[in-house]
Amino acid sequence: MEWKLKKFEEFTADELYRVLKQRVDVFVVEQDCPYPELDDHDRNAYHLFKVVNGEIAAYSRLLPRGTVYEEASIGRVLVNKEFRKQGLGRELLERSMDFLQNELEENKIKLQAQEYLRDFYASFGFKPVSEVYLEDGIPHVDMIYTKQ
Repeated sequence: MEWKLKKFEEFTADELYRVLKQRVDVFVVEQDCPYPELDDHDRNAYHLFKVVNGEIAAYSRLLPRGTVYEEASIGRVLVNKEFRKQGLGRELLERSMDFLQNELEENKIKLQAQEYLRDFYASFGFKPVSEVYLEDGIPHVDMIYTKQ
């Protein structure tokens, strides 16, 4: 069980395949939401993921400020359904925020939260900055964390 942080060009073909497969499994298949998962932002992102027995257990995509938003952002946050209810979501978000704040020296982090996860993100200090809206048919809310 190890955490990995890689830029797009550092992926092995197998790692990239496993990450993209897990993202499609969660965001397209499990959530029954056909949308273009590959959006050209992966090339500019850092990819944080945990591998357990060859499987992607948890993953997030970390984008520096000015890439998608004015702020740095965290996206594609997922925990493989086989590994849920083990605290990996909290550990993933802590590691994601730590990297953006301490390695990239970002003070503001934005994310598009699925509305049902609003309280989860709020527990890390994220505050809503939009009304709830539909993104690909799923209720979302934009949230921002500002380092104090």
